[in-house]
Amino acid sequence: MADLANGLVERGHEVFAVLRPNSDLNNELGNVPKENVFRLSLRNSLDVNSARELSRLARKNDIQIIHAHMARDYPLAAFAARQNAAARLILTRHVLFPLNPLHRLTFSKAARIIAVSQAVASQLRADKLASAEKTTVVLNGIDTGRFARARDQFNRQEFLRSWDLTEQSLLVGTVGELTPLKGHQDFLRAAAQITKQNSDCKFILAGIDHSADGGNETQIERLIDELNLRDRVRRVKWLDDLAQLYCALDVFVSASHTESFGLAIVEAMASRTAVVATETEGAREIIRAGETGVLAPVSDPTALASAIQSLLNDEADRLRIAEAAQKDVAQRFSVERMVDETEKIYRESLQ
Repeated sequence: MADLANGLVERGHEVFAVLRPNSDLNNELGNVPKENVFRLSLRNSLDVNSARELSRLARKNDIQIIHAHMARDYPLAAFAARQNAAARLILTRHVLFPLNPLHRLTFSKAARIIAVSQAVASQLRADKLASAEKTTVVLNGIDTGRFARARDQFNRQEFLRSWDLTEQSLLVGTVGELTPLKGHQDFLRAAAQITKQNSDCKFILAGIDHSADGGNETQIERLIDELNLRDRVRRVKWLDDLAQLYCALDVFVSASHTESFGLAIVEAMASRTAVVATETEGAREIIRAGETGVLAPVSDPTALASAIQSLLNDEADRLRIAEAAQKDVAQRFSVERMVDETEKIYRESLQ
């Protein structure tokens, strides 16, 4: 959403953003004028006060496109669009999870539905939430240049020293919210198998637990101890510069059980880092197996370990895959392409 908003501003469009008060996006909308950023509670799909305020903002600023990215915001955006005849409602679906019946009506009112992958588009059609003519796939884009520059400027020795790691260390890491669907337990079980063969390998698990009771993190920490990985696994909750981590890794791993797209996979590839990913719907759309990455079965730590170990054992193959991945991502997943395709949808919906 931030990349899209910033890209649209660069092209001369007037962009307004409505965020929750503590949204992580507050510091990401660098191109959007401060006076165009509004904060509403947006508590849930039935937040009537937020819906009315959003409608007033749309009317006051002659908004032509109302674009919502989160399911809980869809009904609020739909209400605002209905109250402003000139506005068109665009909904982006980022995930594969089923929607509740309330959203069937919301989707029927949308001018266009954007799916971030073919897998998401297929799910929407299977759930009969959106017709084929209304649905368009716009693959997520990233600032590929930023990750490429990070690789060019990266100093591995400095990174290893800052993390108290030896120069002989091989690094395998994963990034993602601490939730069972991300497969972090499979990652750790694979790590336990790899350590039996490779004494120099270290593992980095970066992610935040957003569960109310912190239970996901507790399970991860317990498993690290059960597998005797405490001296092999470095746990970090948040990194301000993920590009540096991607560059430091010899192998990036996505062990997800389901993935609508796989943004971290694309970021790692853009950083010229070899990727092993489970064969989720999203990963299969991104990776060409054996060419731009390695795919492993879902929920199979032994197969995952074998795939990771194969890359650790063969530096030449690892570098070949990493270089091919970076070139492929630059061609297919740029922000510019994403903004181009979204801008075209906006124009078509207004005709």
